[in-house]
Amino acid sequence: MKRIFEFLFLSVIVAVTSSCNIDDVITTSLPPKIVLDSETGIYTVKQGREVVIAPSYESAEGAAYSWTMNGEVISTSPSLRFMQEEIGEYFITISVSNESGTDKEEIRVDVVELEIPTVTIAGSKQQTVAVGTTITLNASVREASIETALSWSVNGEVVGSDNSYTFSAEAVGEYSITAKATNEDGTHSDSVVIKVLNAEDMPFVWEFSSEQYHTVAGRKLLITPSAISKEDGVTYLWMQVGSEESIGNESRLVFTTASAGEYKIIGTAITEKQGEKVVLSREFSITVYEAGAFYRPQNGGSKADWNKVYEYRPAPGQFINETKTGGFDGSQTTHDAAIAYAEKRMSEVDRDGNPYPNWVSLGGFGGYIVVGFDHSIDNSGDYDLGILGNSFSGSSEPGIVWVMQDENGNGLPDDTWYELAGSETGKTETIQNYSVTYYRPSGAKMPVQWVDNLGNSGEIDYLTQFHRQDYYYPLWIESDSYTLTGTCLKARNYDASGNGSYWVNVEYDWGYADNFSPIDRLTGDDNAAADANANHFKISNAIDFECQPIDLKFIDFVKVQVGVNTKSGWLGEVSTEVFGFYDYNMKKNDTINK
Repeated sequence: MKRIFEFLFLSVIVAVTSSCNIDDVITTSLPPKIVLDSETGIYTVKQGREVVIAPSYESAEGAAYSWTMNGEVISTSPSLRFMQEEIGEYFITISVSNESGTDKEEIRVDVVELEIPTVTIAGSKQQTVAVGTTITLNASVREASIETALSWSVNGEVVGSDNSYTFSAEAVGEYSITAKATNEDGTHSDSVVIKVLNAEDMPFVWEFSSEQYHTVAGRKLLITPSAISKEDGVTYLWMQVGSEESIGNESRLVFTTASAGEYKIIGTAITEKQGEKVVLSREFSITVYEAGAFYRPQNGGSKADWNKVYEYRPAPGQFINETKTGGFDGSQTTHDAAIAYAEKRMSEVDRDGNPYPNWVSLGGFGGYIVVGFDHSIDNSGDYDLGILGNSFSGSSEPGIVWVMQDENGNGLPDDTWYELAGSETGKTETIQNYSVTYYRPSGAKMPVQWVDNLGNSGEIDYLTQFHRQDYYYPLWIESDSYTLTGTCLKARNYDASGNGSYWVNVEYDWGYADNFSPIDRLTGDDNAAADANANHFKISNAIDFECQPIDLKFIDFVKVQVGVNTKSGWLGEVSTEVFGFYDYNMKKNDTINK
């Protein structure tokens, strides 16, 4: 009886300690519950910045808290103050416990890069100009999700806040012009130093890129300066060694001779500086070969398709260095690696081993590729050459086609390029010898700025919605700027929607690669799938630097150069793509023989 009484007494004590009697209602305590202040459980913070994670809790009276990461306790407070310098994902477990139970939640903290602005000023970083010169500088700032301010200063004095600044060289001296971009994450600046001299103190420049030239008997050779002062009162004199007669009196020389041989030419420029006579003398060697001396006939092993890429020098563009559709892998950091990339792309085959070439992008204006063949391609007077692009109705990105003979027989494309005339040749809006200089951006994911030889400037837009490579500037170009020169057509692209959503790249009549020509594609296929399709070209359309016809019996090398400097809104720059090249004469003969 006593044992029964003791049992009942202990049962009552247990019941009282595990329950509460509120207004005669017995209730039981609930375990704690974590309610995160993020629906996804993912928090984002910038490197070096602190984020406070403060969940709310239910039934957490008398609870103990524990935040653990990688097995280590990093806090025992209800909330967590978290900061890391290294970018990455961090997984953290929060645990809350009391005598009624335990609740746990795993969260993720993404530590992301600071959006420190990066600014680039287009153009040379060191310039020397005469008093009275006006220079417009343009700055590009990397896009950021936070507000960024730009300011210009000259020798430390703030002078502007627009994207461009016009400097007037009003007095002799040295001026440091700085563009500074600032936001809450940091500051970055870029500078240009301009040295201003009196006109009479400016150095006289008359420089040439080469002292050795070669040509073919009967053809015109142009020797033109790569850099020259824009001055009045300069006298030029060109003489052939061994002759006392002048052969030219301009800053450049057009040389021609009917006889093969070696020739020495002396060019002289005479001007006056500060009352003193300034004489610059340049000597040139010219080798003249007989026409057709190095013709390479077809043989039984000759193939219609190109057999080697000699140069691949694109302008910056959205598919340059791009690792997905562009096909780069990040190892293209040398000229040879870039050539190997282009050769591999245009040599791809399908699963059955049949030729299935892939495209190679040439970037913005002036970007080019040079290929050769295992034989000379004859001038038939009709279509001789095929070049594959991916044009379709409303999407033409014209490439200028150039051809070259191996005039000196060394097997390299170091001879004279001749343009193949097209439907736009000779029009007033077509610009010969148009040059664009591209500048390496100061930071990743920035547009590439350019300046042309007509005083215009602009940029190749970085399209964050499509691409993720750090740079559109080719990785294998070592210099901080490079210049591309060629023929520039008047752009025909336009916004058909009126709101920027639908752009049309209109075709040209004939004579251009990657162009939906109604004439030289030689097919009525609309190519709706944007597959590789060819334009065809006649060697008989070759012209020289004066846009005069040149009679080439054959050619050995072909170059395609992007022929427009324009962009189509969200589609980006208009950029010629090529898939391959072939001797159309051989294709025609194969068809006839079959």
